[in-house]
Amino acid sequence: MTGEPRHQQLARNLNELLAELRVAQAGVQILFGFLLAVAFTELFRAASGFEKALYLVTVLFTATATALLTAPAAWHRLLFREGQRTEILRVGNRLVVAGLVCLAVAVTLTVALIVKVIFGGVAMVVLAVVVGGVFTLLWFVVPRWLRGGRAD
Repeated sequence: MTGEPRHQQLARNLNELLAELRVAQAGVQILFGFLLAVAFTELFRAASGFEKALYLVTVLFTATATALLTAPAAWHRLLFREGQRTEILRVGNRLVVAGLVCLAVAVTLTVALIVKVIFGGVAMVVLAVVVGGVFTLLWFVVPRWLRGGRAD
């Protein structure tokens, strides 16, 4: 407990959430821009059906991550004068976690697509498992371990 009044604590927590989102949003925006550019290249037109399907799934995960990670900022802008900070934080936190999951999947699939085109299917599977495992470990397992396995 910080000893600060509840309204100040909520304001601080919301500001921290929005600051954290800036980092994730930058990553998802760069990835989305890259993916949008890929569809207009000659190499993409020659891609296999599997590669195009993988690309589409990757774009959809990236778009979903964008929506999930920007929602709390939009909500804050629309609701900040209506005393909704508790709700924005409660639901916003869940959306951010879901957005981070989608971002991790999107980055993993982007790596998988690139590796598939350059090195083939076996390398794609191996490196997708490695990249997905790194995200899972660093973003979800380590934080759980650091809090002692407690579900907050």
